[in-house]
Amino acid sequence: MSWIPFKIGQPKKQIVSKTVERDFEREYEKLQKLEDQTKKLHKDMKKSTEADLAMSKAAVKISADLLNNPLCEQDQAFLESMTALDTAMKRMDAFNQEKVNQIQKTVIDPLKKYSGVFPSLNMAVKRREQALQDYKRLQSKVEKYEEKEKTGPVMVKLHQANEELKPVKEDFEAKNKQLLDEMPKFYQSRIDYFQPSFEALIRAQVVYFTEMYTIFSDLTDQIDPAGLTDEQRQRETEAKLSELRSLSIVAND
Repeated sequence: MSWIPFKIGQPKKQIVSKTVERDFEREYEKLQKLEDQTKKLHKDMKKSTEADLAMSKAAVKISADLLNNPLCEQDQAFLESMTALDTAMKRMDAFNQEKVNQIQKTVIDPLKKYSGVFPSLNMAVKRREQALQDYKRLQSKVEKYEEKEKTGPVMVKLHQANEELKPVKEDFEAKNKQLLDEMPKFYQSRIDYFQPSFEALIRAQVVYFTEMYTIFSDLTDQIDPAGLTDEQRQRETEAKLSELRSLSIVAND
């Protein structure tokens, strides 16, 4: 929400000092940025967990497709490798789901709840602004009567205007003081509020990737007993590809 003062006639008397107004605008601007950042982080965290789930589900689908490959019926070694891969992908998906559930409870939900506080804050700022405009309007009215000739009727109206001004002034000053006192406290509270969430996020990631290391280490032991390097596997693949290219049905014309 952008804070845009109403445009009305200004009283001659400065009823809010420039220092106070600058302090107010500075503190509120910090909270506006915090609101935008919180909403963006909430959106990004949701997208991240959705992408994580999509990745692990796709990996499970791929391993299942490979397991159903007709080659598995003809080659026992390939069947064993694909079975090991399928088991590993299902374990990965289960741990990933557990990680996402943990992040949802400890990070995403708290972010959503924190964002839900800002509408009330913005409404309080609107009420303060409306009180300020009422204060300025009545102060201008008082000044108008003060500048007139001090006749009986004018003095009566001046007295009435001052009586009308008094509660409005007090209302604005109370709202202004409350916001100036509490906005910095609210801004500072973000640290204590979010620190446990971010610590939980780190722990969830550490647990997940520790489990992934175990899962893929076990998978490597099952499907790669020879321990070939990537370069050796690439040479083997190139050799097999050369054999395929030597067949007459794929030979160049």
